[in-house]
Formats: sequence, C-alpha cells, structure tokens
Amino acid sequence: MMIERMNGGVVYKNGAPSASAYDKEGAKKTLTYQILDAHDNHSDPDVLHVTFDSLTSHDITYVGIIQTARASGLEKFPMPYVLTNCHNTLCAVGGTINEDDHQFALSAAKKYGGIYVPPCYAVIHSYNREMMSGCGRMILGSDSHTRYGALGTMGVGEGGGELAKQIVGRTYDMARPETVLVYVTGEVKPGIGPHDAALALVGATYSDGFVKNCSLEFAGPGIKTLSQDFRSGIDVMTTETTCWSSIWETDDTTKAYFENHGRPEAYKELKVEEGAYYDKCIILHLDELESMIALPMHPSFAMPIHELQKDPEKYLKEAQDRSNKQLGGKVEMDLLSCIKEDGKIHVDQGIIAGCSGGIYENIVEAARILKGKDTGNGEFKISVYPDSMPVYKALADEGVLSDLLSAGAVFREAFCGPCFGAGETPANNEFSIRHTTRNFPNREGSKPNEGQISGVALMDARSIAATAANKGVLTAATDVVTKKEPVTPCPFDVSIYEKKVLNAFGKEDSSAQLRFGPNIKDWPEQPALSKDLLVKVVSHIEDAVTTTDELIPSGETSSYRSNPLRLAEFTLSRRDPDYVPEAKSVKAMDDEKNNGIVNGEIEAVYKVLEKAGISADALHTNIVSAVYARKPGDGSAREQAASCQRVLGGGANFAKEYATKRYRSNCINWGILPFVTEDEEKLQKGTWVFIPDVRALVEGNGTCTAYAVKDDTVNEVSLALNALTDEEKKILLDGCLINYYRH
Repeated sequence: MMIERMNGGVVYKNGAPSASAYDKEGAKKTLTYQILDAHDNHSDPDVLHVTFDSLTSHDITYVGIIQTARASGLEKFPMPYVLTNCHNTLCAVGGTINEDDHQFALSAAKKYGGIYVPPCYAVIHSYNREMMSGCGRMILGSDSHTRYGALGTMGVGEGGGELAKQIVGRTYDMARPETVLVYVTGEVKPGIGPHDAALALVGATYSDGFVKNCSLEFAGPGIKTLSQDFRSGIDVMTTETTCWSSIWETDDTTKAYFENHGRPEAYKELKVEEGAYYDKCIILHLDELESMIALPMHPSFAMPIHELQKDPEKYLKEAQDRSNKQLGGKVEMDLLSCIKEDGKIHVDQGIIAGCSGGIYENIVEAARILKGKDTGNGEFKISVYPDSMPVYKALADEGVLSDLLSAGAVFREAFCGPCFGAGETPANNEFSIRHTTRNFPNREGSKPNEGQISGVALMDARSIAATAANKGVLTAATDVVTKKEPVTPCPFDVSIYEKKVLNAFGKEDSSAQLRFGPNIKDWPEQPALSKDLLVKVVSHIEDAVTTTDELIPSGETSSYRSNPLRLAEFTLSRRDPDYVPEAKSVKAMDDEKNNGIVNGEIEAVYKVLEKAGISADALHTNIVSAVYARKPGDGSAREQAASCQRVLGGGANFAKEYATKRYRSNCINWGILPFVTEDEEKLQKGTWVFIPDVRALVEGNGTCTAYAVKDDTVNEVSLALNALTDEEKKILLDGCLINYYRH
C-alpha cells in the first residue's frame, strides 16, 4: 500500500504517529503552528492576521495586483515582491501586448522597489526556491502552486487581492487551519520520481477533501532518503490535494541546498517536537511507490502504469467516458484509438516542464534514460523545459543538454506555457504525457468549442523518458531503470541572476514613471452593496467540480490579462458560451435602473414578488448576475476567475461548497457574495432570486430566506454565507476591495 490514511487525531511520539484525542498543547508543537504564530499580529485569538516575508507574482497576475494596490494608496512595496515573466512570455501572441506588461512590471519595480526577473529566466516558483525561500519564512504568491515547504518555507497561493492587501499594509486573515501529518517512510525504488509520489498522494486525498484547506506537515525517517529536488517535486504538487499550504522538516540536505545557492543564513533546522498533535495523518510508504499515471482530466485520476497496461481498454474507456461527460457533448475525446494493433498504448507527445517537471534532477534522470537512444521520426515528439536559467546553464555544462538533443528531444527555455495551454498544444485527438502540474480540461490548449480536444495524462519525467526511448509506447521507468544512481546537486551560478535581475527592494524611486501599454486598463468602477439584491442565475453548472480554467480559460486569453473588460469576454467561454451575453443583458438592466428606468423583465419579476406579498424597492436594489455551480474554484489562484464575473455585472455565486479557500477569497475581494445552498433545483438558469436585506445578512454572518422567481412561481431558497471576517464583511458591503480601501 503506497498511501495510508488515519482519519482522526494523532500525536507524534518517539518519531512515529499514534492515535490520540485532541491535545491543545500538542497542537502548538507543530511546525505549522509555530511558523504561523511567528507571523501573526496576535490581535485576535480566534483569527490569524498574518504578514508575509515576501510576495511573488507572474505576468498573468502582477498588472492587476499593482493596479489594485495603486488604486488603494500604494507608495512602495513594504516587503520584497518578485515579478517573474514566465507565463506571458511568448510576446508574439497578440503583437507587443505581452511585452507591454513586462515593461510595466520593470517600471513598477523601479518605482516601488520590486524584484524584476526577465522573460525566460525562471519559472516563478523556481526563482523563489532558489532566491527567496528560507526556513521559517512565509511567501504569498498569486499562483496556486506557491509551495516551498520542502525548503522550510510556508508558501501560500492566493488571488491578487490578498497580495494587494499585503502591499498596502493589511494582513492575511483566516482561522487557524487544521494540520495533517504526512509521515514519510521507506526509500524509493530505482526509476521512481517525485511525480509518482505526488500523484499517489493526490489520488488518495482529493476526491473526498481529506486535506482540503489544511496544512500538510511532512516528517518521518523517509525524508532523509530523498534529495532536495525530489522533495520539492512532491511538495509543489500538494496544491492538487486542495490543501492550504505545506511545510517539511529540514536537515543537512536542506542546509547543503542553501549553501550551494549562496544563502547559508537561510537555513535552520525545523524538526517536529515530541508530542506534536495533528488532526489527521497520512503515511507515505516510499518503498511501495510504483510508476504512476494520472488519466484525463484530473491529477487525482491516478493509477500505476502497470495496472493500466493490464487492461488498457477498460481504463482508457473509463477515462474517455468520464471526459466526454465532462465535455458535455461539445467534442468527443477518443482515447481508445491509442491502443494499437500490438495491444499497447501509444502516445503522441511527451512534455517535461515547469515548477514540477523542469527541476534539475528530473531532467538529469530523464537524460540518463534517453542517452544513446532514438525517440524516432514518427508521430511521437518530446520537449523539455528547464525551470530556470541557472539550471539551463548547468545542464549545458554537464553535457545533459547534449544527451537530450542527440536522442531527438527539443530543449526550450524557462516557460510555464505547457502547463496552462500557451505552448505545445497537441493536435486534435492526440494523447500527451506530461510532467507538469495539471491535466484539467483544455489545460493543454485545445478548443472544444471549435471541435478540438486532446487527452493529457500526468507522469513522472523518468517514465516519460522511458516512453520516449520506446518511441512513444507507454513505458514505466521501473521497467528500464534497474539501479539508483545519485544525482549531484545542480551547480548553481548566481551570477546569471546578478547580471540580469533588477533587485530594487529598498531602493524605490518615486519619481520613476510607470510604463503603460494600450492593453493595460484600470479596473471599472463597482457599486456598493444595496440593501436588497436581485440576482439572475445566468449559468447553471451541475459538474462535480468546476475549475478556474473553466471559469476563465488559460492559454490564448493570457494576452488580455491586463485588460479587465477584454478578458471578461472569455468568461466561461469553454463551459457555457451563452454566459457572457446573458451576464451583459443583466448588467444593462442594472444600468437602466441607475438611470431611473425599470426594465420590463424586471418589472414582471417585482409583480410576481408583490403578488406573493414580498415588497421591494426597485430603483434602490442592485441587479446582478450569478452562476450556480456545485463546487466551483478548483485550480488556479488567479483572481480573474472572479473579477471577470464582477466586471460583467456579477454580484453573487451559488454553490454547495467552494473547492478552495483562495477562490472564495477572490469572490469576496471582488464583491461577489459566495452563497452556499442545498436548493440546487430552485436555482436553474433564468431564475431570478430576490434577497431581502442582504446587507444585514452580510453584517450578521448568518443564513437567510431568499425568493426564487421562475415562470410566475415563487419558491423559498435557503442561503448562507458561512464565516466571514470583519474585514471581509466590509469589503462585501463596499462592493469590492478597491472600494474598501478608498473608504
């Protein structure tokens, strides 16, 4: 058994977990508690108010964050703020639009004292591992995979609003999270890589929310058997479990990493105290791990490659049927065609990239498997992306790059594109295997609305290389790697960064001028919350989970991330193409109301309510649109998943639950009321929902009865907002975070 779960309290004694009742003092002995306590302002015993050590964003998110902070009184960055350029890197997309964003960030770094990392120089999380991490530190990033726990640093991925709060001197507020012990034992077999461990972990925890919004704390004797790169490769994927953050014990291996990167002062030993109490426990048996594959379209659909090979028709048909159901009939994914006459699975593309795959050790191990081999001149192709320029240089100096090129691989620069559909998009109905973070719908860049779809499976770099060496026939690395060969840590040349990265922290120049491009626009004005609220459900989604990639697609939309209204045109475009025109029509009704005109459709709704004995003030009630989704928000931290709804006139969401804290926080920061409800059937598309005295509901933080109007019928609907902090209440009442700061 690769993974065991203990659903109940455990205490850490004599270097191992054992079942335990709740222990208040023991809970204070966890690494999570101690690090959070050191960053809390201790103003409230029930709510954490955290200030981070540094911030980080990439070029899909930093423009909006800085624009929000500017509208909220930004004068200088109060802590180091790293601005990387690893997402909107392909400046040919949309002409010069992307490079305009880069120049804006460079000018902002000069003006406000930021750290600017040029395009192609580093993936966001790799730069932060290399240059910003430190034992006991906390880093807040506007990317969901902000995870540096293996380096003793608690990384938290959130929407841009949370970074804007830090920039203008506010705190990050939340209830103290539950802490889950991940007890690591054993030692991996030859051919096993970090993605094998990560996929097993995600597969065992995601579906039932076992660690949702928790902090994962890695300890145990197995950690010492893992290299630092291996640990980081597991850690970055903890995001896919839906946990909140992660932290690992540190040791001499971690110490050597910081020494190698010229920052020995960043190290200190982090060790779980005897008697530390955890709310739950996961046991990760490294020696039981197998070469894994996560089938389309989620990292949690994980299974051993050997198990898939025993009955490929069964498992590929299950994945195909599941995917086609999720695609809603727009296009048909055909995975069974990957099984050829020889009965084996043939894949078309292999990708090793990003913050999970592009790590030095992964690429070295892949090159060892491919050395002297031939990937063939047929349909199969493989591309490799290093995660930073220092890693690129080391691979070239060590001869690794030559081995990859000689085998037929294409070697790229540091770029996150394959992870979110802005590069290496497969042909229609191709099957791609990737050591990247996600295989969500359309994450590889296909366009279902235009009849294009491809299947993406996640695998470790070692198994991808083994498959490449077999000319595209799916192969587990454990079938070709028979002995373990240690990898010398990456020779790190910091001068590469010293020559090109602008580090202006503490050296801000207020006289410097920001450099704008024609596609960089300010946020549209948003109204404060009215006493009552009238909401139209313009999209009703019954999928088990709705990802942020479906709420606002990645890939080709990246060029418009700095233009709120232009980007909003893509909202739900891959999931519900009718959403944008429907939302705009509701916004037009609200605009008419602001000019003293009550639209005919609205007038009819009020008449139905009046007939049912429910009174409303039509001219002083905001009219907004809403989405119903059972569990929205799995995936990216980018706030555009919420802001795009808001600029189109969205003012509420209805859900059974929210997939992540960060998406719910994004909704709040953009003035979207995050309602939860069990009344799904009463919230069909086209239903109007009247919520009386909604301001009192926000202030009281309780539940209310609303009234759903559909076909001249009024039904009562039970709504709740769940726990809101005092600041979150004020943000919702003011209409959005920017309004709150203006007040």
